Amino acid sequence: MEQDLVKRAIRGNQEAILQLIEKDEEIFYRMAFTYVKNEHDALDVMQDFTYKVLKKMHTVKNPDYARTWLVRVLIHSCIDFLRKRPQTMPLEEQHLIENAVHYDVERMLTNLTLNEQQIMYLKYYEQRKNKEIAEIQQIPEGTVKSKIHHILLKLRKHAGEREDWL
Repeated sequence: MEQDLVKRAIRGNQEAILQLIEKDEEIFYRMAFTYVKNEHDALDVMQDFTYKVLKKMHTVKNPDYARTWLVRVLIHSCIDFLRKRPQTMPLEEQHLIENAVHYDVERMLTNLTLNEQQIMYLKYYEQRKNKEIAEIQQIPEGTVKSKIHHILLKLRKHAGEREDWL
């Protein structure tokens, strides 16, 4: 049934497209929230994401990769939003940091580039396999493995801990 829904969505059926988004809406919202760090901005990203999907769903060539395509559109919507947003940290975000461990992890992740943050999010928050990350990022699977290794080394170095810390 889902394959039929995907095919109708690719053919331009807007109701099918919206059903496809609604099916994973909670996951998409959490992913957007992780990127933009507050509810209002996450809702803005979701609105932009929905608009882009409605306009471009017909460009998906293989129905098997529709979900991967949706995730990529969402990531690009988040990146576009972050590029347009002023680089100041809102006061409300500062109050959300409740404990030292959370703060330390958050601070360490800010030392990563946006691309590195995306890879870590996909690997450890979404628990995606390297192959899926490679498809989303449009890079070879070996490059994903290499990048994850280098990102973890970078985090270890920043943490000032032994190599086996992470």
